[in-house]
Amino acid sequence: MLIGRRTELALLHTVIAAPPSLTLIEGEAGIGKSRLVAELLSGLAGTRRLVGQCEQLQEPLPLSPLLDSFRLAGDELARACPLNPVTGALAPLLPEIAEHLPPPLPALPDQRAERHRVFRAAVALLEHLSPLVLVLEDVHWADGGTHDFLAFLASHQPRGLSVILTARTDHGRLPLRGALARATSRFVSLSPLGPPEVEQLAANILQAELPRTFAASLYEKTGGIPFVVEEVLRTLLERLPAGEIPGRPDMLADLAVPTVLRDVVLQRLSTLDDAAQEILGAAAVLGTTPDERILAEVTGRDAARIARALAAAQAVGLLHEEDGQCRFRHALARQIVYESVPVSTRRWLHLKTARALESGPGPRPVARLAHHFRHAGRTAEFVDNAEAAAGTALSHGDDATAARFLLQALEVGELSREARVRLAVKLGRAAVDGLAHAEAVPILERLLTTEPLPAPLRGELCFALGRLLRQHGEARAGYLRIEEAVPDLGDRPRLLSRALAVLAAPETVVDRHVTEHAARCDQAEEAARRSGDPDAAIAVRIARASLLLEQGDPASWRLIDDLLHDDRLRTAPREHARACLNWAQAALHIGRLQRAEALLAEGRHVADQAGYLRVAEVVELVTAAVDHAAGRWDGLADRLRRLSGAAATFAAASLDSRLLHGTLLAATGPAEEAVSCLGQVIAVAERVGAVWPLIPARTVLSRLLLTLGDAAGAAGHATAALAQVRAKGAWVWGAETVLCLVDALEVLDGTPLTDTLSGAGRAAELVDELAAGISDADAPPAQAALLTARAVLARSGGSAEEADRLLDAARTTLKDAGLRYEEALAAERLGRWRCERAAADHGRLLEDGGRLLEDGGRLLEDALRLYGSLRADRDIARVTRIMRQNGVSIPYPWRGGRPSHGRTLSSREREVALLAAGGKTNQEIATELFLSRRTVESHISSALRKLGYLSRKELAALQLTADE
Repeated sequence: MLIGRRTELALLHTVIAAPPSLTLIEGEAGIGKSRLVAELLSGLAGTRRLVGQCEQLQEPLPLSPLLDSFRLAGDELARACPLNPVTGALAPLLPEIAEHLPPPLPALPDQRAERHRVFRAAVALLEHLSPLVLVLEDVHWADGGTHDFLAFLASHQPRGLSVILTARTDHGRLPLRGALARATSRFVSLSPLGPPEVEQLAANILQAELPRTFAASLYEKTGGIPFVVEEVLRTLLERLPAGEIPGRPDMLADLAVPTVLRDVVLQRLSTLDDAAQEILGAAAVLGTTPDERILAEVTGRDAARIARALAAAQAVGLLHEEDGQCRFRHALARQIVYESVPVSTRRWLHLKTARALESGPGPRPVARLAHHFRHAGRTAEFVDNAEAAAGTALSHGDDATAARFLLQALEVGELSREARVRLAVKLGRAAVDGLAHAEAVPILERLLTTEPLPAPLRGELCFALGRLLRQHGEARAGYLRIEEAVPDLGDRPRLLSRALAVLAAPETVVDRHVTEHAARCDQAEEAARRSGDPDAAIAVRIARASLLLEQGDPASWRLIDDLLHDDRLRTAPREHARACLNWAQAALHIGRLQRAEALLAEGRHVADQAGYLRVAEVVELVTAAVDHAAGRWDGLADRLRRLSGAAATFAAASLDSRLLHGTLLAATGPAEEAVSCLGQVIAVAERVGAVWPLIPARTVLSRLLLTLGDAAGAAGHATAALAQVRAKGAWVWGAETVLCLVDALEVLDGTPLTDTLSGAGRAAELVDELAAGISDADAPPAQAALLTARAVLARSGGSAEEADRLLDAARTTLKDAGLRYEEALAAERLGRWRCERAAADHGRLLEDGGRLLEDGGRLLEDALRLYGSLRADRDIARVTRIMRQNGVSIPYPWRGGRPSHGRTLSSREREVALLAAGGKTNQEIATELFLSRRTVESHISSALRKLGYLSRKELAALQLTADE
């Protein structure tokens, strides 16, 4: 796929469509000239074309590219009518096709006349072959004779001939260009790709969506030159699987330069004189944009010599001008030149550069000084400047840069104990927001293990380590570390209040009851009061609101509204953004979609205004969760794959993303992939002790297993989830769990449920326990689950009308909350019950029976349309099966857009389904059929829906005939 050249390609097609034409495509090496020509030729089906290639030789052969192209025309000449006799002048030059040419002409005594006759012969042969597209590549390497011929051709061009030439601009101005400019010619100059095009090119190569950080780093590294982008990615692919590369922007920083690119750059460097090479080496030490004043001071050369050297480097394509400054063409070009300088010389140049920067005007550039002193081997000066640079970064809110400098400083082996502890404390503060979790954790752990620290300092480091572990996905380990810090922070109430506020969050860890979280919140409030710090008080109020909101306490909204109007929160954008995003997630946990959307919007706005990049991934996650709850599922699966993939930087957010993805797959399929995804979430959540993904993941898996006919498995997961709900005391989270277990018990104990007293008694006890747990909760899905569970009990007890009333109330509750998928599930259940009642009463012809069947059919159709709008293929297959079983007509087409082959499989769906039936995995099918894995998933989901199957296992018995 051609990236970023649509305008140029369209121009070439226009030019070729109106011969005669001559077009010169110019650009530096690797810019994509040949790729553009290849794309052009691929779209010229049925058009005769000849292609010649100039070679990089010390003494290029006369007319070599033109003669090479003519050799390809032998078959055409064999079928053609007689040629102009002058073309016989080419016979001695083209022995391969001489038999198709007129006899050679007698030699002329004047070499100039002989050459002119050869030129005329070549033009005559081109005219004979017209209409024709002639492509000559890399004419900057052509000999003078070829250039002269092209100038001649420009003035004597046959009417049906279109000529495409390509040439590099880094070899200086093409001598031929002036002659072409006098004719009716076109010039196409190719520029580097922009950041969006680089991102698209890389995404195509890696077959993965790229995070912004990786795409931006790749653009900076390659300068947007397609060849360089491809070489860099090819080098990375030698080290890592394609799917892991987007999540490792650090690999770009440490990338070994591709050999092909190194050879190109070193060849250009070798064309410069010794003085220019020395100056360019010093420029590479200075950075991507060398300062000419410092360059003169470091090299001892005068300004005129510096200017000449930089101009020469620009002429050969090593430098270019951007925004009025001379810059290396791309970061890799600078790296190659830098590495060409001997190590000892580099160290000396770094030191001289640092001294020049120290003596310069204005504030000390501590970040640049740290860099140069580090590479000069001056560790003491490096540490001092790195610490100062970290302080400057922190003052500007750039925690990531601060963490990076502190990590580098802590790598110095000869640091004193005092310096190491001081830097580690600063790192603990910076790394939480600086995304340096993996690097910072072992440093803090080592200090806490090996250094005898005073209690307040140990408490601060322990608190920082706990926060890092939590953000790294280690929920239980992080929580325990923060608990460990509490006794040591007694004399630091401000810090203590914040640690206790973190411990008050109920959704982070298993094995802590909400009453314990509430006690921690009370302790945090007391510590904040003792500290007298209003910011600490705000942090505790945020934690209190979150704790109440997660329990569905209506009082939480008053607290949140008060905080959102508090000037102290509004002047602390990071705290403000984090609070809004946490509350948005909690609002989703209790099913308050509209409040979640409003909080997300405010949190996103505040984060964007403050440039708070740390929460960018959390914003994307909460946005995806809101879209899922609201039924905006188009493209959601791809977004969740990216958020939970190798590119994810927050392990905790990644786990929530995988939960969302598994939940989505449970509705859209394939079922096996959903089971696998949810199983992985459960395994990780159990390992790290994260309670929030654990309870809903088990609940979703329980519901999925029920639809697959595995009631025992469903009961097992629901029972395990219920144990976590009881341990946490979070019944709002466990309402759907109770409903799943009640449904599973009904299947296991038979119908009606009262046939087995123990089963009925257990289910009733569960429902009573749930009712007590959520009695005053403002949580629509939980209240709807309670109503539904009571409806199941009523129906099993023979109170069908009461069951209908309760379930209809549940459906209305979900509809009013805007939860479209949950509304569809309730409508499907109610429609199925009414249809089954009509059938059980044998009353289809009676008024009541007919009304029940009609109402049930309408409800099933409502559910079908909701599922259809969501593309919930598994649910579509299930509800259509229920409709057929109950004699309910299926409206067709019932979903927007053109029907996809109705209920008949397309040829591709048939092919994919047969391979799946044979036991092949999605990846194996994708490889065999040259499809993407996602396309295979889509075909299987579509086939399951059309065939009315609920899982991939049912495809094993599939017998497809040629007429299906």
